[in-house]
Amino acid sequence: MSDKVNLIVHPLIQHKLTLLRDKNTSSKDFRQLVSEVSMLMAYEVTRTLPLEDIQIETPICKTTGKSLSGLDVAIVPIMRAGMGMVEGMLNLIPTAKVGHIGIYRDEETIQPVEYYCKLPSDISERLVIVTDPMLATGGSLRDAITMLKKRGAVNIKAMVLVSTEYGINEVHKVHPELEIFTISIDEGLNEKSYIVPGLGDAGDRLFGTK
Repeated sequence: MSDKVNLIVHPLIQHKLTLLRDKNTSSKDFRQLVSEVSMLMAYEVTRTLPLEDIQIETPICKTTGKSLSGLDVAIVPIMRAGMGMVEGMLNLIPTAKVGHIGIYRDEETIQPVEYYCKLPSDISERLVIVTDPMLATGGSLRDAITMLKKRGAVNIKAMVLVSTEYGINEVHKVHPELEIFTISIDEGLNEKSYIVPGLGDAGDRLFGTK
């Protein structure tokens, strides 16, 4: 496994992953689980945020504490399924700004088509965390990272729930420096490019659509 891939195997996350995979989990519970797992993952994704010393006064005495220093965060979900991961992250990082990226693939040309992109104006100065529950073929994440770089983002990480080696490799062919955080690297893809065993269609399960 590449040193740019971080597989998070915390027991709480792995327990919740099993519930996410279960086809009998309702949309309400699926949304809640995605939010909870995203918050737990955000703890790992932000582990290297810089700190600085600050002077404070406790009820007992003056002391030196640690405070986040300089590097703000932007959360950028890939619409629509990535939006389900935002709330949990904001619970942990309430000051983060949120952008959105919308991409679809033209069925004739097989080329990515951007239909929406709204980002914080200071995107180049932030740690950008791209969210998408599924990293299957890698196309959407690869193209989203390309779009972010064109708009000035330089410090980018990706946070996905379930991934495949194929998808990870496809992203790293174009963006070898990208750090990817995931809670599972699954067996592969079926003939419809769904992850096996996967979660099914994360967008449909999040929003109750078919």
